Amino acid sequence: MNITAQMVKELRDKTGAGMMDAKKALVEVDGDMEKATEFLRQKGMASAEKKMGRIAAEGRVDSFVDANGGAMVEVNCETDFVAKNDEFKALASNMAKHVEELKPADVDALLATTCPSCNKLIGEALKEKIASIGEKITVRRFVRYEGPVATYIHNGKIGVLLSTDKEDKELMNDICLHIASSAPKFVSREEIPQAEIDEETRIEMGKEDLLKKPENIRAKIVEGRVNKLMAERCLLEQPFVKDPSQTIAQLIEGKLTIKAFTRYELGEGLEKRQDNFAEEVMAQVKG
Repeated sequence: MNITAQMVKELRDKTGAGMMDAKKALVEVDGDMEKATEFLRQKGMASAEKKMGRIAAEGRVDSFVDANGGAMVEVNCETDFVAKNDEFKALASNMAKHVEELKPADVDALLATTCPSCNKLIGEALKEKIASIGEKITVRRFVRYEGPVATYIHNGKIGVLLSTDKEDKELMNDICLHIASSAPKFVSREEIPQAEIDEETRIEMGKEDLLKKPENIRAKIVEGRVNKLMAERCLLEQPFVKDPSQTIAQLIEGKLTIKAFTRYELGEGLEKRQDNFAEEVMAQVKG
């Protein structure tokens, strides 16, 4: 069968495969578009598995909020170049929407769930994207809250999801901006594990500037220092970034209660690629 340029274009548009791969697939199955799509899926999945051993610490944080609640995800890829691609941005956005709508228990459950829009397992659809985009892509983590929820995403690099007892969009947005900027770890003192307080106390007690002071004086100084450290980590005790004359607790008093929040910073705790992207491109050209 004669494989036309229009047939190749149609298959490329449908699958995101390269021109030569699309043509080869059509030749293999005598121009049958459905069989060619299946051929590329199988080929793409195989290449996707090979890519899964690579480091993926770039990517995007995204979120989705509706009347029932909201979700935030971190989706990783290998290069910042791909992270800025519209196809990858749409993928991250869709993942956040899937989490909110499907309410999976964890990432494995999410990937094993059928995508409402494409009628495929989300994990299989992700493998197709890996084949299309050409990099390892992983859904690293997500969080979901029910009830009044607000979110803020800063350039896809920092994301905040906030849960409160009442709806106050302007105030909730201000709190999200504050969390993104000030990076608190806890809502209040009650959430701080005693082990964290004990560890900070141990560190402060061993600092050189206190070693020559009497034990009782040193204990009081350390208590003050640790108290200050813990205050810096608690959202309610932090000075509001837009008006440092008041704390977040004072800002929200009588207006709403903060139930929980999550702050994601892209790639935190992950090993970063050391490759220079320009060098990588040059290496591919030479190869």
